[in-house]
Amino acid sequence: METDPTMTCETDPFDPNDAGWAPIEDAGFIAHIGPVHRRASDGAYAFRAEQKHANLIGVVHGGMLMSFADRALGETAMRAADGANCVTIQLEMKFIDVGRLGDWIGIGPLVVKRTGSLVFMRGDVRAGGRLLASADGVWKILRRRPS
Repeated sequence: METDPTMTCETDPFDPNDAGWAPIEDAGFIAHIGPVHRRASDGAYAFRAEQKHANLIGVVHGGMLMSFADRALGETAMRAADGANCVTIQLEMKFIDVGRLGDWIGIGPLVVKRTGSLVFMRGDVRAGGRLLASADGVWKILRRRPS
């Protein structure tokens, strides 16, 4: 996979809005851990690692990387399901390297397969050229909105 030059910002204080990134508006859980950004041109997602994302040893918490991957893959699954609501039924993460505070961390979700009731997804979480984690998951397409 090629390195995305707009995801290599560990020391470059770029403005994500100038690079085509837009913050996701969400008053729910993402408001607590965000901002999370999406780039419409290719469907990629990213966030800037801050102190609030750190674990006890001062690197990005694995739970943050999982939450980030779940959101990015889940939104992409819903688009693949023609806008139907989807819920995560399985998400597997393999942690490969650490995310550092200040990193611009991104993922490019990939729809592996869509059936009538499921969407299979995958994506690599990266900071610049470094692979931090690999995510694979399955989303259930809901026929009605949860109450």
